[in-house]
Amino acid sequence: MTPSDHAQFEGQLQRLQLHYIRGHYQTLAAKAAAQQLPHLDYLAELIEGEAAIREQRSIERRIRNARFPVLKTLDDFQWSWPKKINRPQIQNLFRLAFIATQTNVVLIGNVGLGKTHLAIALGHAACLNGHSVLFATAVDIINTLAAAQSAGRLKREFHRYLKPAVLIVDELGYLPIDKRGADLLFQIISQRYERAPMVITTNRVYKHWSQIFNNDSTLTSAILDRVLHHADTVVIEGKSFRMKDEIGEPGPEQPR
Repeated sequence: MTPSDHAQFEGQLQRLQLHYIRGHYQTLAAKAAAQQLPHLDYLAELIEGEAAIREQRSIERRIRNARFPVLKTLDDFQWSWPKKINRPQIQNLFRLAFIATQTNVVLIGNVGLGKTHLAIALGHAACLNGHSVLFATAVDIINTLAAAQSAGRLKREFHRYLKPAVLIVDELGYLPIDKRGADLLFQIISQRYERAPMVITTNRVYKHWSQIFNNDSTLTSAILDRVLHHADTVVIEGKSFRMKDEIGEPGPEQPR
């Protein structure tokens, strides 16, 4: 290959964004020649390397776009702390079948029991398996949509919460929601209904959800109807992990 041919070849690899092949084809060619490997084996090794690095970049991009506040995994979860938790049920969720069946996951429990940890870990697992994810607190979703509505760009912001394969709605019920906020959140829930699942963490059992939504029983019923039609409810009971020092009980070393 002449210097001009070599430069042209490198340029083509650059334009096609075949970065792994561009960086490794000469080294692997020398290896293939030394080991007398068939051309197809040499080509297969180049393509496998390119595919692997692209997949890794896709995973990193999905995790970045998910906007997790921190990264958590199921392996990090301290099963010994909650007083009551259905471990097989949770482990089954990590098979990710709920995504294909558009089944919502609702994690219910008091503060400090690892609901957000599990939601993030579930979202992280989804990212690793090729699914788009977005994490946001319920209040952040409502505030973002309310601001967009005032600015006349509500449709674009709705798309942000409707597009991901999995939407994680954290801390539903921790702060009261007025009628405007409840209406906006209902639209997200309604438009994702039977299209794409949500993972919801909340400190309120279903019978108290009307207190979240400004005691609007009609709207609450409509929300529950859509959330629970296809849902897997996980109930976690116990004392807050973050209060373990104050209540004088031993616990795992790292908080969740």
